Amino acid sequence: MCAVYINRIACAVPPNQVHDAFTMFAEHQVLQGRDSVTFARMSARSHIHRRWSVLEPSQPVGSGTTCGFYRWGDAFPSTRTRMRRYETAAPALAQAALDRLGMDEEAPRVTHLILASCTGFAAPGLDHWIVNRYGIRGSVERSVIGFMGCQAAINALKLAWHIVRSDPGARVAVVCLELCTLHLQETSAIQQLLSFLIFADGCATALVSSEPSGLRVDGFYAALVPQAADQITWRIGDTGFDMTLSGLLPLTLAHALPGWSNAILGGVDPSAINLWAIHPGGRSILDAVVHGLDLPAKAVDESRQVLRDHGNMSSATVMFVLRDMMAHAQPGQTGCAMAFGPGISAETMRFVCV
Repeated sequence: MCAVYINRIACAVPPNQVHDAFTMFAEHQVLQGRDSVTFARMSARSHIHRRWSVLEPSQPVGSGTTCGFYRWGDAFPSTRTRMRRYETAAPALAQAALDRLGMDEEAPRVTHLILASCTGFAAPGLDHWIVNRYGIRGSVERSVIGFMGCQAAINALKLAWHIVRSDPGARVAVVCLELCTLHLQETSAIQQLLSFLIFADGCATALVSSEPSGLRVDGFYAALVPQAADQITWRIGDTGFDMTLSGLLPLTLAHALPGWSNAILGGVDPSAINLWAIHPGGRSILDAVVHGLDLPAKAVDESRQVLRDHGNMSSATVMFVLRDMMAHAQPGQTGCAMAFGPGISAETMRFVCV
């Protein structure tokens, strides 16, 4: 089997910064009492400074209830309307990231295209649009990874790894695009508002091949905590997709990770790993990984920076972390990427910088 490499990663976010607008909106929703105090405290502790959306906030910020979304009369839009918005907004964001990846020049050599998304669906979809926009050959092999949540980038890279190992001449374009803010819903439930506080829009793209540059992918490991399956759920509702994100999740991960560590790292002690690309699902998730694997706090600095500047962009987020690592990583450094999703499930990837 040939070695497989993530040659380069390029990312993009939409133009609208909506974190402040959403915070003001949410504060109006909880209105008073203990929930209001709790939301303000948790918002401050989120360590998120900016989040980006394809949707424009109300102007001036906080003057209305749109806060990065839109109303029709007194009702938030239906799932159908949100999917139409996904279909119209996703291409521009994908193009911004793919242009940075150099897809105009790379397109004639692309043999496989993998698209991961859990926030919108259409057929023909974004994969068809990418093929047509960049003139990728019509015989390109397309795969769509849907509804796997924040971990889907690792699944997409795993599929690309298998493809290149079986065909060393393959050049695989991977696209992870999420428009999480489309699923904002009107609620006064503090747990749901705190969930909305984290999520944002973004797109990450990668080129995977047997060309020896970038990050060499050494293997993957997947794990499940089926008894905690209700702690992350993602279901299609009538007014958007419905998220459940339990406050017990960090504790569950912190307890599960020590038992997974040997398999995740191929028998290597965590202290021997130089780089940790942990999906920043939230501040408490990063804290749980640090605690569960007994890592130094600085091990997840890149993840904390992505969370601070972009929030949680679901599947795209861990690729933002990997992109930032590639900018300063030294040859020979070893790494582990890790992301979590419904199940509870974890997807992990071992890599070496070349």
